Amino acid sequence: MLDENSKVGDSKVIVTNQTGIHEKLEEIVLKHVKHPSKKPYQQHTLDAFTEMDNIVKAFTGELILDSCCGVGQSTRLLAKRNPNALVIGVDKSANRINRNVDELVQEDSSKQISNFYLIRADLNDFYRLVLAAQWPVTQHYVLYPNPWPKSKHVQRRWHGSAVFPDMINIGQTMILRSNWRLYLEEFNFAAELVNLKGEFSIVNDIEPLTPFEAKYQASEQECFQLTLRIK
Repeated sequence: MLDENSKVGDSKVIVTNQTGIHEKLEEIVLKHVKHPSKKPYQQHTLDAFTEMDNIVKAFTGELILDSCCGVGQSTRLLAKRNPNALVIGVDKSANRINRNVDELVQEDSSKQISNFYLIRADLNDFYRLVLAAQWPVTQHYVLYPNPWPKSKHVQRRWHGSAVFPDMINIGQTMILRSNWRLYLEEFNFAAELVNLKGEFSIVNDIEPLTPFEAKYQASEQECFQLTLRIK
């Protein structure tokens, strides 16, 4: 996995021993669809969800979920671009969540971006809680997740995980980005198994959403987007 602290322009390309979509992905996805995850919830995730659930229930506008948000740059930028929305960024790392990157997205210190929250939670639990509570998520972002490029690690990718069937049912639209197109092709393949089909595009944002996106662009790597219309 690339480090968010690495220098701009020094990002290495993905190296994998796969030549195409993982040969066991269909079997893995269908198994998870048939046998939903029943893993006990971690207490810190339950606590974080309960706090946010009260805020979500009291909010009447658009709700945007930013999964794997890292240091929260993408969460802040999404909040800036959608001032009437409530944007929730979730990451498993307290260290990343608590890192202050306000100066990267703040143009005018007199106009603070305040329509977002950053929370530490395990998304394997958090997704199930969000789905059970029927949060009215409009847009669900998953930006540059760890690709786990070795074939033997396919079940560590989101589309190979036990929570995929829950994850894929959150939000009206899901937006994923990666510099490894095969990751998105596999995600789309998994989505098609549950009757969803995505659209691919090239990321050409002038303002990168995440530190990783900035590094990939500086290294002249193409970044890809997969958009899934869920509801």
